[in-house]
Amino acid sequence: MDSITFGRVTVTLPTLDEPGLYLSNVASLDSARGIFQDFQYGDTDLRDLDLSDTSLITGRVRGLRADRVQLDKVRLDSVEFDTCDLATARIADSKLSRVVFRNCKIMGASLTGVALDNVLFENCKLDYASFEQVRATGPVAFSKCVLTEASFTGCDLTGAVLDACTLRLAEFGRGKYQGLDLRGNDLTSLRGVAHLAKVVIDRAQQSELAEALIAELDVTFGDTLNQRR
Repeated sequence: MDSITFGRVTVTLPTLDEPGLYLSNVASLDSARGIFQDFQYGDTDLRDLDLSDTSLITGRVRGLRADRVQLDKVRLDSVEFDTCDLATARIADSKLSRVVFRNCKIMGASLTGVALDNVLFENCKLDYASFEQVRATGPVAFSKCVLTEASFTGCDLTGAVLDACTLRLAEFGRGKYQGLDLRGNDLTSLRGVAHLAKVVIDRAQQSELAEALIAELDVTFGDTLNQRR
């Protein structure tokens, strides 16, 4: 199986080009059986992509553009999304295993009650995305992603990694972040710094976390008091 390593985290990737594996082109992801396997889908524009109680197993979705995406109680196993526009996607009560989102726009997305196991977001736009009750049950990595004003609430990101990401005004609420690897990111504008107990950073990032905490506390420096009169 193919894999990629970020620091201490190794993510196992879907193996879609191995000898003997044939991916059949499909015209839709709707199925009366609720399961798609060994498929290839994409290069299409949709108004709605609405899947519920569906399993997508071993497949590639490329060049898909959808105005509205709703995935509820969906299982994704060994699936790659490449250059897709899934803006404002809603993914709830689902499980993703060996899944890659590469060069995708997922701005304003909402992930609620989602379990992630060997999942990679690479070079994706996740601005304003909301992660609520999301659990890293296996390796999870965000690499070169834009997470401007994204929020994490009640999440368990134990052992996950954010690598070379844009985290401007990203907010971390209460959750479990032990071992979350934040090395290689600018942390100066993070919100919710007080919740990031036991994360992994470089020594040079201490001042960045301090700057973020000072901004969040809205402190007043004594030497500026006279200037405000």
